[in-house]
Amino acid sequence: MTDAAALPGQPRGGVLSGPATARAVNVLAPNASAMTLDGTNTWILSEPGSARAVVIDPGPLDEGHLRNVVDTAERAGKRVALTLLTHGHPDHSEGAARLAELTGTKVRALDPELRLGGEGLAGGDVVTVDGLELRVVPAPGHTADSLAFHLPADGAVLTGDTVLGRGTTVVAHPDGRLGDYLDTLRRLRSLTVDDGVHTVLPGHGPVLEDAQGAVEYYLAHRAHRLAQVETAVENGHRSPSDVVAHVYADVDRSLWPAAELSVRAQLEYLREHGLIEEPRGL
Repeated sequence: MTDAAALPGQPRGGVLSGPATARAVNVLAPNASAMTLDGTNTWILSEPGSARAVVIDPGPLDEGHLRNVVDTAERAGKRVALTLLTHGHPDHSEGAARLAELTGTKVRALDPELRLGGEGLAGGDVVTVDGLELRVVPAPGHTADSLAFHLPADGAVLTGDTVLGRGTTVVAHPDGRLGDYLDTLRRLRSLTVDDGVHTVLPGHGPVLEDAQGAVEYYLAHRAHRLAQVETAVENGHRSPSDVVAHVYADVDRSLWPAAELSVRAQLEYLREHGLIEEPRGL
């Protein structure tokens, strides 16, 4: 999911789990890997002094983690009232049904197959629980069903896998599309410029305290990679795997399969815009 070691955005150091803003607490899932960084960030959101909380991305189906999420909320005097999903990748959503069972609550997501309780989510929706307000931001690109959640009271946005706390994310072709992803990054940049968002609460990695800097870096990084891919094709590297070996030579080879998804999305984007020819015999 990441193809770089670090990025601007003033990542917050120290312990990843625990309070991040006045309304957001992270419970880190025990599923660390090259793709998930330190693990999945499961966010518990609530208005100060309220009795109910919202969970975003319960993470993997890990009983200990899910019970820790419930216990963390209860120790703060909160009852989990609702679960929301940024997208359907298992490291974010697999535990949702079990958390719903433990808490007797619903699961809301863009993808109907991930919902429990019937009510979905879409860009422009506003979710409110005991005074907590979350604005749903459409965020396709990493996946077609990706969403972000704007927490205006904290000047924060929860980005799932769209923006990470370290490195950059994968455009998971064919479900993910680069054109959509670039539009999403511009939408997030508008939140930082026009709506006072200064903090990124990512799906993996540390909190970022310069949201605009992080998004600007992502846009610049994508432009740079796209130019590299276009040049690689012009120099005869025609297959996705050949392009990965040429363009992503500086990236750990364990991440090359994920990088190939992004390359396929980049090649599709370049062909759609007439910047490279359709492949022959591939």
